[in-house]
Amino acid sequence: MVDVTLTLSSGSAILRRARQEDLSAVLGLLADDSISASRGDTGRSEDLPAYERAFAAIDADPAQQLLVATSIQGEVIATMQLTVIPGLARVGSSRLQIEAVRVRSDQRRRGVGGAMIRWAVDNAPTFGAQLVQLTSDAARVDAHRFYERLGFTASHVGFKYAVPEIR
Repeated sequence: MVDVTLTLSSGSAILRRARQEDLSAVLGLLADDSISASRGDTGRSEDLPAYERAFAAIDADPAQQLLVATSIQGEVIATMQLTVIPGLARVGSSRLQIEAVRVRSDQRRRGVGGAMIRWAVDNAPTFGAQLVQLTSDAARVDAHRFYERLGFTASHVGFKYAVPEIR
């Protein structure tokens, strides 16, 4: 992916693939989110090896893109992960899954989240995807309105199962 300039309501941002040196800023975005923090993403130093392994796996997988939006000065202000999922349904269509959209709290309401999502939707064909989908925690009512304003429809009910840790 080549760096892309996103036009925001005030100024602009650069969207690019995340690098290893962005990891702490991305973890900060997760920790700044109360729902993520309640799931354990609090930025504890003892968790860093697990995050580093996950980053390496994402970075090595051509079906995955962990992206960051940066200010013009280079500060990470937002992130999202894109995954291309090939499928047989819908006559063999691939889906572009958008996950872990986070915008730094002092950067919200500037249009960076919307610009990132619009970029992903606009570029779905270049990823080979015929459908763009995302999931959102049921508690994120404001986020649901945001996604609907961007043209997404709440068409499915999602389920999750937490796999017990093996010791």
